[in-house]
Amino acid sequence: MVFQFSASCGRCRRCLEGRPQICELAAATKGAGNLMSGESRIRDMNGERVNHHAGVSCMAEYAVADRGSVVVIDKDIPLADAALFGCAVMTGVGAVINTARILPGDTVAIIGLGGVGLNGILGARLGGAEKIIAIDLEDSKLGLARQLGATHTVNARDANAVEQVRDISNGGVDYAIDLAGTIPAMNTAYAITRYGGSVVTAGLSPSTAEFSFNQGDLVSQEKSIRGSYMGSCVPVRDIPRFISLYKQGRLPVDSLVDGHIGFDEVNAGFDKLQDVKTVRQILAPHG
Repeated sequence: MVFQFSASCGRCRRCLEGRPQICELAAATKGAGNLMSGESRIRDMNGERVNHHAGVSCMAEYAVADRGSVVVIDKDIPLADAALFGCAVMTGVGAVINTARILPGDTVAIIGLGGVGLNGILGARLGGAEKIIAIDLEDSKLGLARQLGATHTVNARDANAVEQVRDISNGGVDYAIDLAGTIPAMNTAYAITRYGGSVVTAGLSPSTAEFSFNQGDLVSQEKSIRGSYMGSCVPVRDIPRFISLYKQGRLPVDSLVDGHIGFDEVNAGFDKLQDVKTVRQILAPHG
């Protein structure tokens, strides 16, 4: 099975319109730490309930999860690889394929090359983008992006980074995909989008962060700005699809793993997340 933290009830308006990733009931129960039923299955030594569910909450030898948080997969895929599909693959590939819905020949910029962003590169290649422009602050990640299918790379630290992208794309990209989760990344995405183009963001900035734009510019250029949560995926549909593409060699997500850690290295693993060179670590409890 693959764990994914977007459980869904299957009955609310969002679920019924095919958007289970933004299930209304799931959002409410997740915030309270409850299962979808509103209940908890764990008690402390005093018999008091423990709020143990934040979507998955599976970093333990045993876990109680909601049925909507797991997707059954074929047994022949290594679990360490399967773990990537529950978040990074869905979010990155899904933002390009499901939310942006790019077409063959489109020009796409991917901003932010962490594990999610590099999956965005794979998604853009899978969707047949003619130009895939990778943008990041770290040269080593730009190099990896080229290996994965980026046709051009731009270091966001360059003072003329926006001009570089607009030059490469003959005036702007069809789709600018923010997978960094910062306001500067969103500003860049909006600036490099052509007339009639779209900004798609799946990055989560701090809750108090705000993004602003010139409203007249938005109208006169007919740009659009769209949010993408979990890549607009339907997990029970998309995880098996993406795994099938992985098995065909068309979605080589295993190449994004740059380390395996055990439970005794969990704290150090969280510290590594602050290192811009880190891509994806896999927690292997029995490694």
